[in-house]
Amino acid sequence: MRAAAARRSQPVHDVSCGRALRERALGQTGATDPASPLVVARIAAAIHDHCGHHLLKCRRLAMGWTVAQAVAATHELVRDAGLRKVGLSDRSWKDWEAGHPPSPDYQDLLCRLFSTHPVSLGFARDYSPPESDRLWSGTSTGATLPIGQADAGGTSPDDGTEVAETKRRDAVKLAGLALTAPATAAQILEAAAAEAMEFTRQAEATSLGSGTLDHLDLAVTEFHRAYSLKPPDKVFEAALDYRRKVDRFLKDDHTHRQERDLRAYAGWLSELLAWLAHDLGNAGTGLAFATDAFVQGQQAGHGQLCAWAMDAASSINLYEQRPVKAREAALAGLSEAPAGHPLTVRLHAQAARAAAADGDSEGFTAAFHAAEDAYRALPSRPPSCFGLDTAPLADYALTSYPATAFIWLGEAEQARDAAEHALHIYESAPEASRSPSREAIARIDLALAHAQLGSPDDAVALGHQALGSARVVDSVRNRAADLTACLTRRYPRQSAVQGLRERLAALDAAARPALPAAATGA
Repeated sequence: MRAAAARRSQPVHDVSCGRALRERALGQTGATDPASPLVVARIAAAIHDHCGHHLLKCRRLAMGWTVAQAVAATHELVRDAGLRKVGLSDRSWKDWEAGHPPSPDYQDLLCRLFSTHPVSLGFARDYSPPESDRLWSGTSTGATLPIGQADAGGTSPDDGTEVAETKRRDAVKLAGLALTAPATAAQILEAAAAEAMEFTRQAEATSLGSGTLDHLDLAVTEFHRAYSLKPPDKVFEAALDYRRKVDRFLKDDHTHRQERDLRAYAGWLSELLAWLAHDLGNAGTGLAFATDAFVQGQQAGHGQLCAWAMDAASSINLYEQRPVKAREAALAGLSEAPAGHPLTVRLHAQAARAAAADGDSEGFTAAFHAAEDAYRALPSRPPSCFGLDTAPLADYALTSYPATAFIWLGEAEQARDAAEHALHIYESAPEASRSPSREAIARIDLALAHAQLGSPDDAVALGHQALGSARVVDSVRNRAADLTACLTRRYPRQSAVQGLRERLAALDAAARPALPAAATGA
């Protein structure tokens, strides 16, 4: 307390002193310019201790910016991150440095700009006692990591603030992805979580450490939760960025156990990327990632991951009208799937659906009965996967797949009954667990049944309802193309059919190109 009071009583130095401290620090450490967030944090701490400036000003001087340059960098961040435009001026910035704190929105923006948190910018204080957090030791501006957790360059007064607080708070931000507004979800994935992982990795120097694996587990969990809630192109880009990071980690030094974990996370990310690529209409990329997920699962000794990968491969092949490949993938997945897991039900149902697509009614019946037997053998509380209940996957397979299979087998009345049953179940589900894409496919199956039974008007109406879904991914458009082809073939003079075809064509055009160019080489 006496030291802090002494600092406050000392005169504030001229900005040239802070600039000189920055140049000296960069020269001594050999850091490049722009410096990393950790180097900037050390310089800012030194300026604060020596010169007495407001912490925000110390952070700006540590970056080597004038006020005008800091304001320009903030506007550039807003533009690059796709954030809502702000009316930030030089005068506002100077007011903040004079001790007038900005609004919470601007505080968040400044924390993004400097890759830090409100405490280190002087907008808040951390009152938690040292013993309340095993990663936390010291005051808000003089915190350090516990012995053995600091980076190889030593601990300066702000290192612990940068690393420990970023790990703690940005991980919480990432964990809340499913609850945030859609406009901010992709930003959390692409910015906060990615930087938190990088800070953790820097703090662990040359070793991978458990912190990086913890971040990966959290990220993969939230990516899977975001899959059906967020736009697939945004989730794809963020997940692909993480997949590349894991690939770099695999090239670094690590233990055998860490390699197994990294292989597993790589596989889970690739499995998700396979589905996202499928949703975005790129079957080749989807199959490439499904294959990678299977191989990574084998390397990690993770049979369940291999089974999930083959489930994705089976669906993608099926929509690409390769029923034999789809069945082979389903059987390969079954050879790896753990007994008593809902995934076994789904894979048997995948094999049944593939048999139907191949015109094999007996094969469909046998495989579907196997799916029903596997369903009856499931435990009362099936396991979860990344915090998500896996039981609905089995329910969905037994509910939805028969309608599609009966369409392919030409059993229109059975298809109609199965589709009506599926649609009723989906529409009766709680709002939070409803799946727009599954409902859309059920409507298309029902529409195809009506088309085969001689009711084109009902079929067209259901087709429009399906295309009005909140999630018209490639599988929905693919099935809608089957519907329009059937209607055109059976009712070529129906003007309503042409209207449905035009709507589908517009949706197809808007959806492509959907994947980043770099992803096609996966």
